[in-house]
Amino acid sequence: MRYDPDRPLVVQSDSTVMLEAGHPQGEEAGIALSRFAELVKTPGLIHTYRMTPLSLWNAASSGLSVEHIIGVLNSYGKFDVPLQVKQNVSHFVGRYGLVKLVIDGQRMMLVAEDKELLEKLSGYKSLQSYFIGGAAADGALEISPVYRGVIKQDLIRLGFPVQDLAGYHHGETLPIRLRESTAAGEPFRLRDYQRAAADAFYNGERLHGGSGVVVLPCGAGKTVIGIAALARLQCAALILTTNVASVRQWKRELLDKTDLDEELVGEYCGDRKEVRPVTIATYQILTHRHRKEDGFSHMSLFSERDWGLIVYDEVHLLPAPVFRATADIQATRRLGLTATLVREDGREEDVFSLVGPKLFEAGWKDLEHKGWVARVQCMEVRVPLPDEVREAYSQAEARHKQRIAGENPVKLDVLIGLLDRHKEEQTLVIGQYLDQLRLISETVGAPMISGEMPHEERDELYERFNRGDIRTLVVSKVANFAIDLPDARVAIQVSGSFGSRQEEAQRLGRILRPKREDNRAYFYSLVSDDTREQDFSIHRQLFLLEQGYRYEIRKSEPGAERELEVLDEA
Repeated sequence: MRYDPDRPLVVQSDSTVMLEAGHPQGEEAGIALSRFAELVKTPGLIHTYRMTPLSLWNAASSGLSVEHIIGVLNSYGKFDVPLQVKQNVSHFVGRYGLVKLVIDGQRMMLVAEDKELLEKLSGYKSLQSYFIGGAAADGALEISPVYRGVIKQDLIRLGFPVQDLAGYHHGETLPIRLRESTAAGEPFRLRDYQRAAADAFYNGERLHGGSGVVVLPCGAGKTVIGIAALARLQCAALILTTNVASVRQWKRELLDKTDLDEELVGEYCGDRKEVRPVTIATYQILTHRHRKEDGFSHMSLFSERDWGLIVYDEVHLLPAPVFRATADIQATRRLGLTATLVREDGREEDVFSLVGPKLFEAGWKDLEHKGWVARVQCMEVRVPLPDEVREAYSQAEARHKQRIAGENPVKLDVLIGLLDRHKEEQTLVIGQYLDQLRLISETVGAPMISGEMPHEERDELYERFNRGDIRTLVVSKVANFAIDLPDARVAIQVSGSFGSRQEEAQRLGRILRPKREDNRAYFYSLVSDDTREQDFSIHRQLFLLEQGYRYEIRKSEPGAERELEVLDEA
């Protein structure tokens, strides 16, 4: 058996992979691994990845072959790749596309080259209601088009990811053209990776455009990719996003970068319910209902016009009711945009089945090296709990410990030191608990934005921040999503959700926009030492570590922020 101690990986027969993160090849090996494996643990300098069926199916859908995956494991592995791993990779990658949905004349058919497999599937009681005519004939089973979505959900749970080639209707025609310069007169053209992402969506099917997910860092211009897809399809579109600020950002970008007239772009949220050829709505309005037992008041938006494209911004946050509606509109092209395919509710398979597989992913560090996003220094600052708080923490119920640790009063002193350290920089202070944020706002004299603030006031503060009239903004979790603050260079996270990898990626994304002159940014996470918050922070960092970022872990005492002692480097 081969043994090469100078390589960074150990591939185990259970499909887990151990990576020496501090190895000279550690970063490039981690980035290569992340295309087909999930990062699951990061204790110290050994990071653990796992190849799962879904991670391999997404890899296959984005064009990775069995040979490429085994080649990566071989080239970075200290030992030969175990036979069991080779068999697993071949088995699961080979399953993608083993079963397909196609159109034969006017009929929708489930087809497979393996007729025995099709006979086996036709025998599942859970699937039989989807089929017309029962038994398979000539390697095909006819299904009712209304079940196009749910049969894909059921088959992936049985281990057979469907390749959907049944095609899409065009929808209402909408002439739209990308500008060559923005409304401000600045030259505009797609970046190379934005063009590649739009190509992957548009050419992903022989029928010009289809369904699937594009994965890019926050700040890399995912909105532009959605607009480019729309310009290629020339059709009416429904764009779903996370909040009102994001709705307005989409509208600004559409009017700035295309020749669409403002009358053709509608906002569907709050007091404005405009259904126009391009309609931008929030997930919140779609899932609104007056009482728990009532139906969803605005879900009919999916059928208000003949949409040719539906864009799911931040698709990893898609609410369950929108999944159900999406299952019914599989003939409409669907584009998901996200910084991470990780969902905290574990429904990644539903994204794959109903919105589509991963079509394109650009590595965060690759974009950083090319200057398309800022170079970010990430630091976790361990903050001690004072004795009186430590006593309350030790006696608290488990569900209260996180909040006590999150609101550690010593964090305020550390925060003040960091603000002084970056007093010339545009800085966001981000947190979970409103009482903590109000205290910070009053203490440092910075305005605070939360969900309680009217959108007009939020927009005014964001604009003042962008002009440089305000150096520091204190923001709640409303700033996790789609706010356009291109000059924000420093983010200081004082508290967060329970181990949310999504949230960590989104908060880092607030400072990723490329910076003029010095293209650097700084991300600090204040964590109470030796508490559950420290345990959760390890999980929060998984996704960013998978993308090639490294966290310095430092210990702080109040007043010593300029001389933080380096404890470790994740």
